[in-house]
Amino acid sequence: MNLFTETSLSPEILKAVGELGFTSPTEIQKQTIPFISTDIRDMIALAQTGTGKTAAFSLPILDMIDEGSRKIQFLVLCPTRELCLQITKDIKNYSKYLPNIKTTAVYGGSSIMDQIRSLREKPQIIVGTPGRVIDLINRKALDFSEIQWLVLDEADEMLSMGFKDDLETIFNETPETKQTYLFSATMNKEVERISKNYLTSPHRISVGSINEVKKNIKHEYYVVGYRHKKEALKRLIDANPNQYSIIFCRTRMETQEVADFLMQNGYAADALHGDLSQAQRDTVMKKFRLKNIDILVATDVAARGLDVNSLTHVIHYSLPDDPEVFVHRSGRTGRAGKDGISMALIKPEESRKLKQIKSSTKIDIVEKKIPTGEAIIKAQVGGVFEKLFTEHEEFFTFDDALIPDLSEFSKEELVHKLLQLQLRDLALFYKDKNDLADQKFNSDDRGERGGRDRDRGRDRDRGRDRGDRRDNYRDGGRDRDRKPRKNNGDMVRFFFNLGKKDQLKKMDMLEIINKSTAKSKKRPDIGDIEILEKFSFFEVEKSFKDEVLKGLQTQKFKGKEMRAEVAN
Repeated sequence: MNLFTETSLSPEILKAVGELGFTSPTEIQKQTIPFISTDIRDMIALAQTGTGKTAAFSLPILDMIDEGSRKIQFLVLCPTRELCLQITKDIKNYSKYLPNIKTTAVYGGSSIMDQIRSLREKPQIIVGTPGRVIDLINRKALDFSEIQWLVLDEADEMLSMGFKDDLETIFNETPETKQTYLFSATMNKEVERISKNYLTSPHRISVGSINEVKKNIKHEYYVVGYRHKKEALKRLIDANPNQYSIIFCRTRMETQEVADFLMQNGYAADALHGDLSQAQRDTVMKKFRLKNIDILVATDVAARGLDVNSLTHVIHYSLPDDPEVFVHRSGRTGRAGKDGISMALIKPEESRKLKQIKSSTKIDIVEKKIPTGEAIIKAQVGGVFEKLFTEHEEFFTFDDALIPDLSEFSKEELVHKLLQLQLRDLALFYKDKNDLADQKFNSDDRGERGGRDRDRGRDRDRGRDRGDRRDNYRDGGRDRDRKPRKNNGDMVRFFFNLGKKDQLKKMDMLEIINKSTAKSKKRPDIGDIEILEKFSFFEVEKSFKDEVLKGLQTQKFKGKEMRAEVAN
């Protein structure tokens, strides 16, 4: 099957697909469309984002739906609002010439009453996020008793986001006679468990090896100590001008911190993470799609459903734990036949994790040196000419008489002057900067705490004394001969959502921690406390982790909600 016209799809669907510019099916579509059209078995399909999964499952099902029935026949579950809307849009495009087919999207972050009203139109197809689907089931607004097809899209991500119980509840609302199709980028233990419990003798489809799918992406990594990480990120961005990229971080707070750093340094960047309201998320994603910003800093979960085909770079600011997540991130560049670059910033102690990723994925990830100031300026010169020769549109007109007499300058002299003007600020910034390429790693680079202490110019003796003083503050000066504070391996480090702008001080943080653990028989050992402008970090003895998280939820600081999460 090399052309859509060679399938058994109806003329109406083929006409819609043709108008969208699709002629040849992708590999996942070649395998999935004939199977769904002719086989009654369940199916597991492993394929990366951007391989054409939506058409793979929706085209054959659209061909079989009973247009005369006003019952829900086809349900698609997906992890995020953005992906839900994207799938709904695609299905509506594919069913353009099937006027009796109705598709409704149901998702959180929007009016549930508006969605209930849209369900009164009796759609045959529902695309939804698990949480909102459960809400509508509880309100008796959804009836899945006649479902024939159930699709779990991005199943691995739904499970990692904690939707396991919701999925099981929805499964129990559907008839056993339905066909279930599970699509996932990875096949982890949770996905395997769901498939064993809810799929019957499923047929398995796997599209390409990881290496084959990613062969048009160049993979690089850069070793950098924690205290130089943001500066190294800036250098990578400056050394790759005209990029359109996503920077992946592990936590919401790290995402916001990196985005703030970039924006403060003049980059067109913004953050996408779970702490944003739906309106804020929509605004950020719209700006990124329109290229009003060209750098998006995001968590893995927040970036799901963001369908952009022209990314030039993916930057792993923090490595993921799962090698397949690394592949999934990287696969967001190098789409639509274009080349892409994946760059990872790793701390010296993460070499083992990188080795595991390389071994598991069989990807050749090449070590590179962090660019020098001289190399960055050369790259920027090339970027100026790249932009000059690729952008031909004229945005304004002017009288040639406004151009002064330039006859005294040669072509080279004139270009030199223009480049000096264009790149002046960048050149001055790097003029006296030490290069990071030959940095020497020491104990301060072996973790976030040491790096941050050093950045702030605190000498080592002061750092050693700080823990003892903190113990005295906490106990009101009593028990000065107590046992030494536990080492860093026995502590857990937290992000905390308040900082200097909230008038938070270290003494306040100590009091908050003590109140959170007040019911305990003994006081926890407390490590470093760092109060930054917009948020803070603190360390507490590992065994008190859950107690601290629970205790914080019952308190407020000067009327403000407090929130913490475990840092990496």
